[in-house]
Amino acid sequence: MQNKPILLVDDDPHVSEVLSLYLEKEGYQVVCADNGRAALEKVKQVSPCLMVLDVMMPEIDGIEVCQKVRAERTLPIIMLTAKSEDVDKILGLELGADDYITKPFNPREVVARIKAVLRRANNGSNTDGQVLSNQGGADGNETKLLQFPHLEIDMAKYRVCVNGKVVPLTPKEIELLWLMASHPNMVFTRENLLEHVWGYSYSGETRTVDTHVKRLRRKLMIAPQDAWEITTVWGVGYKFEVK
Repeated sequence: MQNKPILLVDDDPHVSEVLSLYLEKEGYQVVCADNGRAALEKVKQVSPCLMVLDVMMPEIDGIEVCQKVRAERTLPIIMLTAKSEDVDKILGLELGADDYITKPFNPREVVARIKAVLRRANNGSNTDGQVLSNQGGADGNETKLLQFPHLEIDMAKYRVCVNGKVVPLTPKEIELLWLMASHPNMVFTRENLLEHVWGYSYSGETRTVDTHVKRLRRKLMIAPQDAWEITTVWGVGYKFEVK
């Protein structure tokens, strides 16, 4: 059970009521907001552990709320959308959302997605706890720190530094980078990355991976002379290549 509440933001009271019932049954605290402006106030007031955010809302829509929250904190965000077009889903993820769910949805699936995102945020690991646990230290314990020339990935602090400066990445971006960097020169298919970073039951398109890799490259400002890079393996996927 989380000490901090989950913030549900939706202008449909039925959606908020149903999700609240399911989450409270699982032992979570729930706070609700019915518009974007109220959501921003609730984020400041209660410091939620996660926000479930509807895209289409009055006053301030979910896209703008996501932008404003992402500019100030790394709060995990799951977006709800009634639109099925890929562009809407990808737009939400480009802004830093950790996952999206299309309406209509099964409340049990929403709860499962929330649990998966919170596990990753709290533990700095993937949902099954296997792929990220192979970096054993001298004492046999799992290390949460990776270092390459001019790059440091610290999963204990959920922090990435390039040339000694912290790079503002979302939790999902950090987890994707960590997974690939902890297996240098290993090729991951897009399906592999979806399974291990987004969770065992993630149903999004593999295009989501391309979007996140593109954003990672831009934020990390990888130069040709760097000793590492995120390489595209055409027709397969990606790898963290150490030169």
